[in-house]
Amino acid sequence: MRIVISIFLLALLGGCGWVYEVGSGGSSEFDISKAEMSTMDFEFINQDGAPYGTEQLQGQYWLANLIFTYCPSVCPTMTPNMERLQTAMNAEGVEMSFISFTVDPERDTAEALYSYGSNVGADFASWQFLTGYTTEQITEFAAESFKTPVQHIDGSEDIVHSTSFFLVDPDGNVIRKYDGLQSNQESIIVDLMNTVN
Repeated sequence: MRIVISIFLLALLGGCGWVYEVGSGGSSEFDISKAEMSTMDFEFINQDGAPYGTEQLQGQYWLANLIFTYCPSVCPTMTPNMERLQTAMNAEGVEMSFISFTVDPERDTAEALYSYGSNVGADFASWQFLTGYTTEQITEFAAESFKTPVQHIDGSEDIVHSTSFFLVDPDGNVIRKYDGLQSNQESIIVDLMNTVN
């Protein structure tokens, strides 16, 4: 009986670890600045067919993700989540940009991205949907800038890509990483407000 009680107590105490993590983590749970990641310089094409890149983003914070309009799996969750973050930041008066890079540039033309962004309620004043590069270029960009793979699967409509949102600082350093599939965004909103303001 003592063994059973001991095992139960160990499991209970071990399982309570999350209580301390929740209260003590703060914004550090999202902090990836020690990884010393920075974005490559770029100039692509936005949903209006206009050049857009590093030059336009200089001196500001921006939140980036990887998507594609034909995505059958994660993007239908990620893109509305990004839209809710944009709405929250606008409501709080937080000035920052939002960037979605398509991983399917052959099909995702500027027109397709404009339609896609409009359908999810994106505010194009601060959210750009980018294309105008090759599959090889976006694969290299994602690997170099965000340390994440982009992989096309033979015989499948799906493309393997990150489901994270990456916060880039005014100097082009990638300093935060958020779960783009997380439905409760309260902690992300608080962290963005504390970091960007």
